[in-house]
Amino acid sequence: MKRTVLRRPIPTDVMSWGAGLHPVLRRVYAARGIREANELDLSLEHLIPVGTLDGLECAVEVLLAVRASGGGIVVVGDFDADGATSTALVVRQLRRLGFPSVDFLVPNRFDYGYGLSPELVAAIAPARPSLILTVDNGISSHAGIEAARGCGIEVLVTDHHLPPPSLPAAAAIVNPNLPESGFASRCLAGVGVAFYLMAALGREMDRRGLAPADAPGVANLLDLVALGTVADLVPLDRNNRILVHQGLKRIRAGRCTPGVRALIEASGRRLETAVAADLGFYAAPRLNAAGRLDDMSVGIRCLLTDDPGEARRLAGQLSQLNRDRRELEARMQQEAVVALNRVAPGGEALPLGLCLTEAGWHQGVVGLVASRIKDRVHRPVIAFAPAEAGLLKGSARSVPGVHVRDVLDAIAVREPGMIVKFGGHAMAAGLTLNAARFDEFAAAFARTVGEWMTEDDARGIVHSDGSLDAHELTLDTAHVLREAGPWGQAFPEPVFDGEFEVTASRVLADRHLKLMLRPPGGERPCEAVAFRHFDAEDAVTFAPHDRVTVAYRLDVNEYGGSRRLQLLLEQVDRRA
Repeated sequence: MKRTVLRRPIPTDVMSWGAGLHPVLRRVYAARGIREANELDLSLEHLIPVGTLDGLECAVEVLLAVRASGGGIVVVGDFDADGATSTALVVRQLRRLGFPSVDFLVPNRFDYGYGLSPELVAAIAPARPSLILTVDNGISSHAGIEAARGCGIEVLVTDHHLPPPSLPAAAAIVNPNLPESGFASRCLAGVGVAFYLMAALGREMDRRGLAPADAPGVANLLDLVALGTVADLVPLDRNNRILVHQGLKRIRAGRCTPGVRALIEASGRRLETAVAADLGFYAAPRLNAAGRLDDMSVGIRCLLTDDPGEARRLAGQLSQLNRDRRELEARMQQEAVVALNRVAPGGEALPLGLCLTEAGWHQGVVGLVASRIKDRVHRPVIAFAPAEAGLLKGSARSVPGVHVRDVLDAIAVREPGMIVKFGGHAMAAGLTLNAARFDEFAAAFARTVGEWMTEDDARGIVHSDGSLDAHELTLDTAHVLREAGPWGQAFPEPVFDGEFEVTASRVLADRHLKLMLRPPGGERPCEAVAFRHFDAEDAVTFAPHDRVTVAYRLDVNEYGGSRRLQLLLEQVDRRA
């Protein structure tokens, strides 16, 4: 489906600052709400103070009591990249701070599902730890925490997901999204919360003279924080941009963990020029593939090892899992497109909230399918895969303006028992459903989404930063924008739009469109690529002298030792 290009408004009252900035970058920053030049200072001294995150004082006391008693700690993470980096960061730092027994366990999504469940506690209990420390999960684990306490094990919860109406009976809870939280940002990823806890712990141990003299500060693990934050698609407010920027600085300087280095190098990216997109589109999918298809412990071991050879070996395993994931995802996407035609045959209108399922779909990949179909049809999508005992496991992806977790909550209130369990964020959620109630749920989901949006809202929008003149379409501009991030969720990479003349056109690998485009007033055409253009039903070819309007990002194409400007096309339309 074609998308509408809308230009971002550029406030005129802030254009006087930043006189030394590249003019394109100055207007890009202004359109993203930057009002003062000092907002671009991403040094650690501007991080929101550690002591202002609620719950840290109590959490630190819990940890120090365990250390004093010589008890063991089991870190329980989530099976995505945020959970893996959170787990690795906490395990590394606790061990460096002299905690005598620190281990980890990540629930296999196929055996235990998400979070600290009673079944997972039963698997942990024989080791008799004093404490279970959850990272990137736990805020909704009432039953699991009760089971742990019944076994004489305390639980410390660190999480960033939205809390339920009542909180579990944990020994301490650290979550910036608690209703009473006074923390200045609610955008921390799970690994960001873990970082703040370890920073507070290190500070208090220093104050009491308990920290080993050679124990590094947690700041030297900011590469893990950057990877998990970018991977989890949390909004990049200033605080998160500081964390990501500082982590990227360490990566570029080669001062990152061997596992992060191995993941980046396995994807063919260069460490010294790494940007947030390299983490989000190359390193993170390899890490996530373990949790999607196998066991995330492979990924965590990659992030924990200090042996470069072992890190490369494990990164190789993760790369193979990622290739397997891509093949599986491609098949499921094709089946999802066929399913769309069954939902709305003969060009009928699609429901505003869309539910899809197929018998052979994989639980670990349905989230990716939901995301791809959401991008295609511009409305919330839930993709379901069969699970045990007549259940379906679903993964939801939403669009701006529709808080999908609140949609699920509304359905749960109106139709008690329809949803077995659910949780998530505004833009993504997971749920379990009785397979026999799929059609009933799909109708309820469509109705409820209809309370949040209309058919007019279900049109794709590409937000543009305006046009570029021919003299601005240069490798230098592309370099400036690449270095100006970190770009990401809620602080998006710049997109521009304009009219061009086609000078050449061809198809790559049967599905990518490559064009040579000449801008108005320009002599030399620019190379442009639309990836996955031909997996759409409305594939279009172009001929020389055709005029097109495009939305695009500037990129630096490095090939054969040379660098050249490349436009990455977000939208291509032929002019009449």
